[in-house]
Amino acid sequence: MTTTDQPSDHAAARARLLDEPGLTGAVRRKALARLADDWLAGLYAAAGAPSGTALVAVGGYGRGELSPRSDLDVLLLHRGPLDPALPERIWYPVWDGGAALDHAVRTPAEARAVAADDLKAQLGLLDARHLAGDAELTAELRSAVLSDWRAGAPGRLPELRASCLERAERHGELAFLLEPDLKEARGGLRDVVALNAIAASWLADAPRDGLEAAAERLADVRDALHLTTGRATERLALQEQDQVAARLGVLDADTLLRQVYEAARTISYAADVTWRSVERVLAARGGGGRVRRSRLFTFGGAGRGNGAVARGAVERSPLAEGVVEQDGEAVLAQSAKPAQDPVLPLRAAAAAAQAGLTVSYATVRRLAAEAAPLPVPWPDEARAQLVTLLGAGEAAVPVWEAYEAEGLITRLLPDWERVRCRPQRNAVHVWTVDRHLIETAVRAAAMTRRVARPDLLLVAALLHDIGKGWPGDHSEAGEVIVRDVAARMGFDKADVETLALLVRHHLTLVDTATRRDPDDPATVELITEVTGTLSHLELLHALTEADATATGPAAWSAWRASLVSGLAGRAAARLTGAQEPAAELGWASGPTAEQERLAVEAARTGEPALTLLAHAVTAGTGPADGATEPMGVELTLALPDRPGLLGTVAGVLALHRLTVRSAGLRELDPAGAGPVLLLGWTVAAEYGELPEAARLRADLRRALDGSLDVTRKLAERDAAAPRRRGIATPPPVVTVAPGGASSSATVLEVRAHDAPGLLHRIGRALDGAGARVRTAHVSTLGAEAVDAFYLTDPAGGPLTAERAREVAAAVQEALS
Repeated sequence: MTTTDQPSDHAAARARLLDEPGLTGAVRRKALARLADDWLAGLYAAAGAPSGTALVAVGGYGRGELSPRSDLDVLLLHRGPLDPALPERIWYPVWDGGAALDHAVRTPAEARAVAADDLKAQLGLLDARHLAGDAELTAELRSAVLSDWRAGAPGRLPELRASCLERAERHGELAFLLEPDLKEARGGLRDVVALNAIAASWLADAPRDGLEAAAERLADVRDALHLTTGRATERLALQEQDQVAARLGVLDADTLLRQVYEAARTISYAADVTWRSVERVLAARGGGGRVRRSRLFTFGGAGRGNGAVARGAVERSPLAEGVVEQDGEAVLAQSAKPAQDPVLPLRAAAAAAQAGLTVSYATVRRLAAEAAPLPVPWPDEARAQLVTLLGAGEAAVPVWEAYEAEGLITRLLPDWERVRCRPQRNAVHVWTVDRHLIETAVRAAAMTRRVARPDLLLVAALLHDIGKGWPGDHSEAGEVIVRDVAARMGFDKADVETLALLVRHHLTLVDTATRRDPDDPATVELITEVTGTLSHLELLHALTEADATATGPAAWSAWRASLVSGLAGRAAARLTGAQEPAAELGWASGPTAEQERLAVEAARTGEPALTLLAHAVTAGTGPADGATEPMGVELTLALPDRPGLLGTVAGVLALHRLTVRSAGLRELDPAGAGPVLLLGWTVAAEYGELPEAARLRADLRRALDGSLDVTRKLAERDAAAPRRRGIATPPPVVTVAPGGASSSATVLEVRAHDAPGLLHRIGRALDGAGARVRTAHVSTLGAEAVDAFYLTDPAGGPLTAERAREVAAAVQEALS
């Protein structure tokens, strides 16, 4: 053994390298690898290795980068018989030098056989790099291993995917853990290895923007962790974080964690996008299709890089205006114009989430590059689409993550940047602040049937901890922020105040329930003073539960739930007793001259009379600055009163793919000519153009005279529609309001997930049950319908309690 090959000499050289000022990061890792290369090559030569052998670096060492405490993964490759003492002459000096060594001795055939049985071994061999000896032998092995990997990729990639999922289940998500495993957790360095293996298969490649920088950042943190602890550890423990931050020149441990989280999210998103591509390719191959790599396997550039549907695509189906489904993802239609449609990003996100899909990588990139900014305040549609996105529950999370990865979320909500990737140093919390907010909205989506304003619940859930990015009490800071955010979103003054109240007091109900005497009248009085109305109390109760269940298992229990529910129930009883009788819903004033004209025309002709009036708003800035576009259509319809009108009219609108945003109904008797039903609707086209008024009128006539079977037509269209995974939604709730809701009618309240033909089914059920709709108030808040129907018996009086229960049961059955 030569002097330079002595273990002590290598250890001293390694120590000098680690102490060298200014030598950090990837440069130091490569320098450590070169030092190890020279040492091992010297040991190989000193051991007298014969021809027909080679020393090969594999795994992380094979990639030419070593962290301070990384193992040396080495393979001694040979063609024929080998002196059994040769490996020991190489390995023992390594062990004597204190280096961690992972070693093997194999022929190329043996190496390939082991790789065929052991996925981890095969992944390590993909990074094989020659160190010493017969270079042709190393090249032969590399070529064979890569050939085997590509040939077996359709079987091996699902195995790799399963191992990634199992590892994520075991180690958690790097982007949210307070003590993350930098290598094994989801979004860690092991996922980067998996992405490189996928690229080596030639079936797909990861989106590369930011990926290398993210991997380098995690590797830098890992290096600092090794140097801080003196051990080959991958877990960034709390007690080490300040020292690691200082070693990296980072402000503090929180800043360090934010950088780690951001890197992990970049890697996780790249992995999600890449695995979806792999699944599409393998599905196409399984169906006998042959897919061209130049179109499907790369990201950006040509092919689908513009985010629009490629011409000649085999399958696509519309989701919303400017948005279609293709290959199991939401993409932009050919006609979409992001620069002229500021609501398009939110519309695409909402449509994708409601269909249980995600938005394609190319589409998100195109929206980030081209979409016009939203005007302030937001148009009504933008606010509705945000609520629709949040109302999708779990399905909203991957869509949100995709948008966040490309900066679309902070563009929509600039205040989000303060809470993005912000750690919560509290053992109760399992998420970062921003992910906790999303998880709270997910939980709130399951509670929308409990409140009259699901839109306010979902937005309050999204913003309740927004103040954590600012100094002081986060509830007080959040109240100030949410007033500004809600006003920019276009909420009216009353709704802004409600959201501010919910954010300011989102901890009040649980704190009071668990820290005050529940039997003390002052405890109930405190809650009633804070909430003021039964509606606010409903919202606060649901938000409290959503917040706690999204925090973590330690934040909510059956005991806490019972205390909060008991206090909310007592406060509700107090507020109900003090509440004024509700005013009957409907139009706020008497009929206009135009409504009276329509009513007279309908009474005179016995046929439907209608007007369609598009109302326009300023549509944003940029190229279309100052332009206006229709954001909804007011449809006013008058018909001679007859049974079943509400369901019939709603069915015709559904046939024309008109989404009902709101509706009102009441009776008029123009000049004693007989009762006329006046219906006022705010509708929007699901996608495509609005129908012409003449065509709508003609279809209404046909539906009323029986020549158009609306129910059958809707059923046929539903049967022909593509089957999508969809999302789980809370079941519909149909209730009879307490007697004080109206003195002259029975009020039936329906809360359900909006869907085409929903109002048609409700109307048919009411007609079938023999209930007469005197007035109605229909609202669609995001994707949630909140409707109230004022019902009377044939004589014009309220229904009996028994009849009301029967009608409610009939509607419930129709919606189930």
